[in-house]
Amino acid sequence: MNNSVVNTARLLGAGLRALLVLTLVTGVIYPLVVTGIAQGLLPGKANGSEIRADGRVVGSSLIGQQGYSLDYFQPRPANGLGENSVNTQYQLILSGATNLSADSDKLVKAVEEAKAKVVEDNSTAGHEVTPSQVPADAVTSSGSGLDPDISPAYADLQVRRVAERNGLTVAQVRKLVDDHTEGRTLGFIGEPRVNVLELNIALKDLVAKG
Repeated sequence: MNNSVVNTARLLGAGLRALLVLTLVTGVIYPLVVTGIAQGLLPGKANGSEIRADGRVVGSSLIGQQGYSLDYFQPRPANGLGENSVNTQYQLILSGATNLSADSDKLVKAVEEAKAKVVEDNSTAGHEVTPSQVPADAVTSSGSGLDPDISPAYADLQVRRVAERNGLTVAQVRKLVDDHTEGRTLGFIGEPRVNVLELNIALKDLVAKG
């Protein structure tokens, strides 16, 4: 066997050993260590920030849900979500935005129609909502279409309707909103917000208590 064949064999052997070591370290040990640390320090976030109600998982605090009746607080629109045609068994949805520009006639029309619907839905006996009171997040979807939060202004706009439809006082429902309003992250990142799923769970519990 000449030297070139021997050298080639040695190089192949070294390369194989390096591949096995790197696979073990980066593909097995590192993920296990990171997973263990995450489960030990932040188990809630590591498991998807699950929200539980009635003894079961009902969603994630990171992902918005659609389909609430008008008895509940409404989330932001999800106009950018695509329709799933692959896995119809689980009816999965596709995250995405409308990608329409601010001067798009289609977008302007959709916003105007959404604003009219918000005004109609939230005007109650003795309290008429005006178009100027409707905040932007009530009529526009987020970049992903899955925003779990709404602004305190949009939550407050819905208080009278939710109170009327559930036989509660405005003060009771407004306190729910106040209790579930989060400030800016670290005091300066983002905007104040209200998680819709958590708020609606609290609303359901309040109604159940009578």
